[in-house]
Amino acid sequence: MEALWTRGTMTAAEVCDVVCESRGWSLATVKTLLSRLVQKGAIGAEPDGRRYLYSALIERADYVGGESRRLVDRLFGGRPASLFAHLAESEALTEDDLEEIEALLKEMRK
Repeated sequence: MEALWTRGTMTAAEVCDVVCESRGWSLATVKTLLSRLVQKGAIGAEPDGRRYLYSALIERADYVGGESRRLVDRLFGGRPASLFAHLAESEALTEDDLEEIEALLKEMRK
């Protein structure tokens, strides 16, 4: 999805050029993933000769929002505070992260 959001319409081979090496994927894996994303309505596929051109049908912000909510619901009982507590307890938050979160919370309260 990130490749399509960043670069726009792409073939499966072009997506593979972007992601396969870093993820250890093959072209077949990319084609399978693209097919599943088409079935879910996240991307569109337009025939272009013997290949397909893929493009994102959902905005990145909409996807991230939905996935974030599902993560919090699935792993933290729907409580975002539990996610932050877990991150703090596992020392995954830096001082900069904490300052950024505090600034966001202050902004939200205005």
